[in-house]
Amino acid sequence: MTIPKNVSPDQAFELAETIKHWGNELGFQQIGITDIELSDAEGHLTKWLEAGFHGEMDYMERHGSKRSHPEELVPGTIRVISARMDYLPEPRALMHEHLEDPLDAYISRYALGRDYHKLMRGRLQKLASRIEAVVGPYGYRVFSDSAPVLEKALAAKAGLGWIGKHTNLIHRQAGSWFFLGEIYTDLALPIDSPVKDNCGTCTACLDICPTQAIVAPYQVDARRCISYLTIELHGPIPVEFRKALGNRIYGCDDCQLVCPWNRFAQMTDETDFMPRHGLETAQLIELFMWDEQKFLQRTEGSAIRRIGYERWLRNLAVALGNASHNGEVVAALLAKENDSSDLVREHVRWALDCHNSP
Repeated sequence: MTIPKNVSPDQAFELAETIKHWGNELGFQQIGITDIELSDAEGHLTKWLEAGFHGEMDYMERHGSKRSHPEELVPGTIRVISARMDYLPEPRALMHEHLEDPLDAYISRYALGRDYHKLMRGRLQKLASRIEAVVGPYGYRVFSDSAPVLEKALAAKAGLGWIGKHTNLIHRQAGSWFFLGEIYTDLALPIDSPVKDNCGTCTACLDICPTQAIVAPYQVDARRCISYLTIELHGPIPVEFRKALGNRIYGCDDCQLVCPWNRFAQMTDETDFMPRHGLETAQLIELFMWDEQKFLQRTEGSAIRRIGYERWLRNLAVALGNASHNGEVVAALLAKENDSSDLVREHVRWALDCHNSP
């Protein structure tokens, strides 16, 4: 049966339910649909940018109002199909163990497997194509953290959860360990209702943040955030934050680890999100001794590769400076003391000073 774009209310409801069913078949844990009215989110974004909380992430300022006006980014858009896919690769207890071992290299768990951008966009394209097979040609475009899109605001409006005090999306039965993706479309589908904020009086995420980057409930100063410092920041990591990084070399999961709602999070069944090359148990010294070729080989198809080899060594040098003092750690640092990169040398010197201090 072919359903035209200008569907009746009954047909639109049937199509929306079918889309959600297809989404589940394609590996998404939830699909929601929303309109494109984002004035509240636009106001929040404007204040965040004016405060300078975005740091060097200049792309957050680009594209004018397209981020908060989907119809400007993709003309004709009137609805957004929002999808979430769980990625939790291991129990939280194991993550705590790795964080507590100063010689372990802690990588944010979303980045241990295949780069989620490609997987999410591929699945969303399959969903969009299924819709096209039923309704005929229609206007759409798929996204997953790949364009000026207010993903969390749209997902919250679509009923996929609420934006928590750490600014991640939280689902009452699934926590926050999931990726988001969208299909912008010109189909007049029925919209879902948002869910209420269930953070209550809890401040666990604010209290646990190693760098106190959550400066107020629902406000993150990215310039202080370990994810920003280890991934987005291109230059030196500010000295005042280096100790707080601990053994975190790519991203940070602390605010999610402590969130009470994540006791309901489910382990992923998606094999592409499973850890590769033993990165979930890797040691700092082992990774620090990789040459650039090995770095490129071991991070092929991974989100980690985006920071490049120089920043990879920068982050590891800081973590080694925070590691327990022993001869192997110092020897590893000395091996890079004369690295060709000014950035790496500076962080290695800092790390060696940490071990030389009484």
